[in-house]
Parts: sequence; C-alpha cells; structure tokens
Amino acid sequence: MITQENHKKLAIIVGGGPAPGINGVIHSVTIEAINNGLEVLGILDGYTHLVKGELKALPLTIQDVSRIHLRGGSILHTARTNPTASSEAMRNTVQTLLDAGVSYLVSIGGDDTAFSAYKVAQFAREQRGASLQVVHVPKTIDNDVPLPYGVPTFGYETAREVGARVMMNIMEDALTGQRWFLVVTMGRKAGHLAMGIGKGSGATLTLIPEEWEGRRIRLQEVVDILATSLIMRLVDNKPYGVALVAEGVIEEIEPDDLKDLKTVERDAHGHIRLSEINFSDIVKRTLRDQLKELGINVNIVNLDLGYEMRCAPPIAYDIDYTRSLGEAAVDFLLDGGTDAIIALADDRIIPLPFESMMDPETGRTQVRKVRIDSFAYQSSLRFQIRLKPQHANDEELWERMAAQTNLTTEQFKARFGYLSGIAARPF
Repeated sequence: MITQENHKKLAIIVGGGPAPGINGVIHSVTIEAINNGLEVLGILDGYTHLVKGELKALPLTIQDVSRIHLRGGSILHTARTNPTASSEAMRNTVQTLLDAGVSYLVSIGGDDTAFSAYKVAQFAREQRGASLQVVHVPKTIDNDVPLPYGVPTFGYETAREVGARVMMNIMEDALTGQRWFLVVTMGRKAGHLAMGIGKGSGATLTLIPEEWEGRRIRLQEVVDILATSLIMRLVDNKPYGVALVAEGVIEEIEPDDLKDLKTVERDAHGHIRLSEINFSDIVKRTLRDQLKELGINVNIVNLDLGYEMRCAPPIAYDIDYTRSLGEAAVDFLLDGGTDAIIALADDRIIPLPFESMMDPETGRTQVRKVRIDSFAYQSSLRFQIRLKPQHANDEELWERMAAQTNLTTEQFKARFGYLSGIAARPF
C-alpha cells in the first residue's frame, strides 16, 4: 500500500485508433490506483502534447470514472502521434512526464503504441536515469498484437459482433435486391477481423492478406477470385452475394497495380493512410469491367466497414475483460513490474516482456497474423463460395461456369484455372 509520505502519480495514455473497451481500462486503472493511494492523471490526446513538452491532463477520481466502462470511445481521446519519430519528441515526452511527477505509466493501444511505451521506458532509464515504470494494455479491433494464441485483444469481440450484425443486414439487402456487395473492412496488417465478421455473418467469401503468405498480391488475382465466386453463384441461379475484403490486402498489393499508392499520404508511423484510397471502388470498377468483357451484367455495390465498429459500446465480454486488464496493470506496477504487456490467459494474468514482443529484424512490435493452417481459417474457407483446389477436376462445374460467360470451357479454364491449381499462375 502506498502511504501519503511516498505519494506517487500514475498517468494513463491512449494511442492509436479507438476500440470498444478503452473506457473500461481507464475505469479500472483509476479505481485500483486510487484505492492503493496513487494520484491518477489522464493524459489527453495521446502523445500529441507530450512531444511538444506540454502536459495536458485530467486529474481522475473514482467519481469521474464510475460508469464510463459502459461507454464506447475514450474520455481521454486518442491520437496517432508517434513519440519515437525524433529524439526531440522522445526527450520532450519523457521529461514532461518526469517533471509532472509521474512514476507509473499505463499505456493503452495497439502494436505501435506498445512500441512507443517500450521506447519511453527505455529512454527514461537509459538517458535520464529515472525510474518510470511502464505497462501496456493491448487494444485493437484488428486483434493483431502477439498475445498467446486464442487470446483476443480487447475491442475485437465487440467489433466482430457489431460488424457481423451490419453484414447480416447487408446480406439480406443483397438477397432482396438481387445484387452483389463488395465490402472492405478494417484490418491493416492481419485478417482476424475480416475473417471473424465473414464467418459470423455467413458472407459469401472473405479475402485476407495472409492467403498470399508474404508474396505480393496482384489486383488481377483479387478480381479473378471475386469474379469466379460471382459466376459460381450464377451457376446456382443466385445473382447475389457479399464479398468481404480485409483492408490489409491493400498494404500487400503490388504498387503498380494501384497507382494511387504513389502519392497517398502516410501517418506518423509510416503506414499508408488507407482512408485516402477508395480500394472498394477500385476493385468494383476493375471487377465490373472484367465481367463486362465476359458478357456478365451484375449490379455491384461497394462500401467500407470500419468506423461503425470502433466506438461502439462494448459488449459484456469486453467490459469484463477490460476491467480485469486495468486492475492487473496497476497491480503489476505496484509489485515492481515494468516494461511489459498485460495479457489474460487461462484465467490468469500474464505479463509479457516488451523484449519478447519485438521482431528481431525490424525492432518493432511483432504482428499476430491469421494462421492459415488453423482450424478457424480452414473452417472459414470451407464455408466460402469460391474456386478451390477440390474443384480442379470437376469438369461439370467448369462447363457450367463457362456457360455463364462468352468463353468456351477450355478458354475459361485457361483464364481462371490457376485459382484451383490446374494452370500456372499468370503473374
């Protein structure tokens, strides 16, 4: 227990994009810290002001946070400002925290914010000789922070639920209007969210970047997969469907295939501002042109799914989860811990050292990808309507699909056979 004589301050900072449950962590961190005699500061707007040497913070009380765990968003706001972008930004950040008397820092965010927390703690220790204990609570709807397998990042389950509900409505619209929807959903580096939404809603097919296993993705292949899926549905007299594509596909696509990528802006961490690229529109136009060449006329509507999920009120799972994580983060610090990410696995709190989360090649936080050999992915794939290796020798299917176009069966197989392994990949 901290006594009044050695009264210390704990600061909370939120970085990256919003995720359902942020307020739950703020709520439980504040309550646990105050109950242990700490003063709590809520840093506003992520690192935005700290990198300038300015402290903009709210003193938090239990009354301030007593019911915020039920709300989406963040009462401290959030920002993508990167304190590691320059030595000056890092010096300003650390010195401002130390000058404010902060002894403990609870960081809430995704992989980039985890990396920032790691570097802040390291700089304080090595460059300032100061003890600034830091712990990171991982949040992202993308579910790509490398926690133990099967353990989600908070916010993911709520985002998947909200996204799946929206997709169910879209699927009903597709059936009612007898048309196709092309939906691009969030998931910059990994396809967990797209796969979860796709399987949870029963989407016709879902494309995630992990399918390409590290090789460059070609726009033409994406369009070919979508086109043949649509044709397979036409074979069954179903001129409608919903295709879900993870935005991470854009990150891995061949730059020459998307000329917009050459001039698009990047954020403070060097990532392409995906909002600057209307990827769904690019794919829709390319798909529509290809279908026209094949003699197929189908109504296609494109839309993006993402912002609807980020600030949704958390479901019970994420409320429970974040309250536990926040409490555990404070207890970890008070036990002398630092430089770790807090995880909850097998009903136990597990601190994961920052060092163990770093990619030895890039020096940055590792990214948890979808394992395409996992049951979860293989199960998702089995439910999808698309060309697969098992269709390679299904001559009747090839004939029926070709009959929907202006190509002969042999021409159709020569054009699209690579998707099931019976022809060489043309790229």
